Amino acid sequence: MNGTSAPFAARCIVIAAALFVAAPLAGLLQRALSGNGEVWGHLIAFVLPVAVADTAMLLCGLAVVCGVVGVGTAFLVASFRFPGRSMLAWLLTLPLAFPAYIVAYVYVEVLGAFGPVQGALRALFGFRLASDYWFPNVRSIGGAVFVMGFVLFPYVYLAALVMFRSQNHALAESARVVGASPWRVARDIVLPMARPAIAAGLMLVLLEALNDIGASEYLGVQTLTLSVFVTWLNRGDLGGAAQTACMLLIVVAVFVWLERRGRGIGRNMRSFAGHSQQAGAHDGTLLCGWRGWGATLACSVPVAFGFLIPSAYLAQEAIVRSLRNGVDADLLRHAASTFVYASGAVVVTLLLGFGASMAARLIARGWARLCVSFAGLGYALPGTVLALGLLTPFALVDDAFNAVARVFGGRGVGLVVAGSGAAIVIALSIRFLPIVTGLAEAGLARISADLDGAARTAGASARTMIATIHLPLLRPALAAAALIVFVDSLKELSIALLLRPLNVETLSTYVYQFAVRGIFEDAALAALLIVAIGIVPAMRTVRFARPGNRG
Repeated sequence: MNGTSAPFAARCIVIAAALFVAAPLAGLLQRALSGNGEVWGHLIAFVLPVAVADTAMLLCGLAVVCGVVGVGTAFLVASFRFPGRSMLAWLLTLPLAFPAYIVAYVYVEVLGAFGPVQGALRALFGFRLASDYWFPNVRSIGGAVFVMGFVLFPYVYLAALVMFRSQNHALAESARVVGASPWRVARDIVLPMARPAIAAGLMLVLLEALNDIGASEYLGVQTLTLSVFVTWLNRGDLGGAAQTACMLLIVVAVFVWLERRGRGIGRNMRSFAGHSQQAGAHDGTLLCGWRGWGATLACSVPVAFGFLIPSAYLAQEAIVRSLRNGVDADLLRHAASTFVYASGAVVVTLLLGFGASMAARLIARGWARLCVSFAGLGYALPGTVLALGLLTPFALVDDAFNAVARVFGGRGVGLVVAGSGAAIVIALSIRFLPIVTGLAEAGLARISADLDGAARTAGASARTMIATIHLPLLRPALAAAALIVFVDSLKELSIALLLRPLNVETLSTYVYQFAVRGIFEDAALAALLIVAIGIVPAMRTVRFARPGNRG
């Protein structure tokens, strides 16, 4: 790429990134418009009311639980010193290593009628039957809020922690000097300044909840996403599934709008937060006695429910099942398939995400930045919706391959994309492309444009400038993006479940197949493997919550 060809190549890259996301949206719209009107009437009358109500209750419950737990723990860690604070600061991120569906499977076994908790209650109080006492049913909306809330709260925790630690502590100290209590300072100063970050964290929670099908299906919550899944697979109605998916996208669009609006409101307070020389210098107020141990307990409970209990259960079951039945010989093959798909997604997202962000910088036009922003909407598309929307583009590509094959060979070649692992890689890449573009743009924003100008003045081509200036400076951010994309691809269930080739399993679908047959414990080793790999990036994320950290 030389200086003359750079603008044309850059335009192609940013347009390709936007089309990458536009293709499934166009395919989804085409499916929805071609759907049967009578089926749509049935969906409106019988499916959507229940799905909308269950989705609303689940999301409201998660917003409350994740907001209280995430903001509360972040405020304690950022504002106070108490026993175990340093360790709890990173332990609170570990629930991110767990996919929600695995935690749901675990708690159904632990809290079920034949699980250890109810068994202990019967032994302790002499109950003989489950009907002799009352115990909350984990397979309910309340159970789903509990299970998913203690897995997803770290999104809010990390967002709030970054903001709390980067705020101008002089404002809070001034309020304390004039007699304001710590809780009034938090209510009137700290929380209002952190509101945009908290809103962003909550939006991630709600998008992850909307993406889920495994936990909601297993816990008996009929969400909009699960309705798309059931309408597609169980009823074989692609048009009805697409119409339901469009309703789901309206909900997603509302969340995105609310988050962007909150971010705009937050700009009014930006001058008070994050730019003080004293930001991060405040080590927190010492909590003594029962207050300190109370803070330790408050931060330990989410860690226990979101990570320690599920990990201990999986480890125990993995050891018992492996000793009793041995290790499934196919597990290594399924792990290899998962590794290949996740690695392919990493390669595609890094090339396209960094390429689009870099191209937008070179073009320096509003339309290019708009294309990159549009490509960033992929994460807002639930995996089920994304898989459904890609069916039409995949069919068009396969038809083109077959048409060319008939011209040259006289016969078609069948399903080339839709029937191969490439479908999974493409879908994963679209969904997780925003991770790379977000980190790349954040990294590029810290590279002065004067460096680009000096390089051009010295006669350096665009390729030389990227290779010698941008890539070395962006290497930490791109490495972090690659790690996050790999682990998220590893955990993704809906895309792998809907688009995997015949007779191919990933670790997530392998666990799912055992769970739906009621023998989840037999897949404990595979579930533990998913979690073990996810621990590394979960622990690394706390580094980005430290003041002044640049990755």
